[in-house]
Amino acid sequence: MSQGSADSSSNASVFKGDRRIVITGIGVVTPLGCEIEQFWSALTAGESGIAPITCIDTTQYKINFGGQIHEFSLEGICDPKEARRLDRFTQLAVHAAEQAVKDCGIDFDQTDRSRCGVILGSGIGGLLEIEAQIEKMLTKGPSRVSPFTIPKMMVNAAGGNIAITHGLRGPNFAVATACASATNAMGDALRSIRQNETDFVITGGSEAAMTRMGFAAFQNMKALSARVDAPTEASRPFDTERDGFVLSEGSGVLVFEELQHALNRGAKIYGEVIGYGTTCDAGHITAPDPEGTGAAAAMQAALDDAGVSPDQVDYINAHGTSTPLGDKAETNAIKRVFGDAAYKTSVSSTKSSLGHSLGASGGIEAAILCKTIETETIAPTINLTNPDPDCDLDYTPNQAASKAVKVAMSNSFGFGGHNACIVIEKYEG
Repeated sequence: MSQGSADSSSNASVFKGDRRIVITGIGVVTPLGCEIEQFWSALTAGESGIAPITCIDTTQYKINFGGQIHEFSLEGICDPKEARRLDRFTQLAVHAAEQAVKDCGIDFDQTDRSRCGVILGSGIGGLLEIEAQIEKMLTKGPSRVSPFTIPKMMVNAAGGNIAITHGLRGPNFAVATACASATNAMGDALRSIRQNETDFVITGGSEAAMTRMGFAAFQNMKALSARVDAPTEASRPFDTERDGFVLSEGSGVLVFEELQHALNRGAKIYGEVIGYGTTCDAGHITAPDPEGTGAAAAMQAALDDAGVSPDQVDYINAHGTSTPLGDKAETNAIKRVFGDAAYKTSVSSTKSSLGHSLGASGGIEAAILCKTIETETIAPTINLTNPDPDCDLDYTPNQAASKAVKVAMSNSFGFGGHNACIVIEKYEG
């Protein structure tokens, strides 16, 4: 752990105890790939996963593009009959979790499963199933509504199914804080291990809100980019021509593990989770605080928890959704916390390539922090061709950058004023 961590306040030390948390497994399902190395290669190459969508008929919609996942299957992971009993957001989570579990190399038969938990986030949950069953009820009557509706639509279905698959009997719950869901879930996983409730937690988030209702609702609230003539250029965080976010789907799942537990079984370690902070703007249900006050407070809380100073942070994966208000507010928040160090810290928004997967985004972006640290490569903010004068930090425009990264932060901010930040450090023993 960093020297800064050793100098943290006595209250933080009491809270943390001696239990350190490391990341030992990663799984992703994204529009740029459903396997971590494929995903990372495409992301750092500056590719875009945004294209016209086929998951819904967009004839009557003003927006017809997004971050749809095409190369995805549960074959070999679960029985086809069982897969049909899972909403798409759960399917994505199960796939990502299977990757993460295999990646971490754990043998659950040699592990106390009562100390293994699952804590996942999703902003919306089983929206596809809700839509399908409401339509069935309205057209065919209530008797035709599927008896599997509730276990498919509930937000905790993803975590529950993952626990059933592996027989994990530790803490298991879902977090729903809009676009901050996955990061809040990871914060709860961190705290669960620190507090000695668990030794091993599968955590992150999943979202599949690219449905007829989901798409229409985001379109009609004018949250989405309307750049239908150039979908791959639509997500352009910190650019003067940004006009909204691009809706995406996906899942990012990681294994958080107590350090000694990981060392005892010879696990590979991607990084150490050293800090977490969360706050609420308590202002507007959808718009961020223009000055980024709440976001800044969450970032400062994460740094305090980690015991590191702003000038020790090498990279920030920004929330950076490509909205006019949000990107400026986040820039203000970074400046508020980092001061002069803000201009020396590398920043990027990978949503420029991936779109915005809502409650799953924090999990995917935590995986990105791990790969950033491992490969000493910062993924770019693509489509940043006309920088906003109010957004004047180093956003790693258009091309990946080589940089040794020891400490990295990920920001997640959601409707409802929810702010969550996590800090990951290179593990050096």
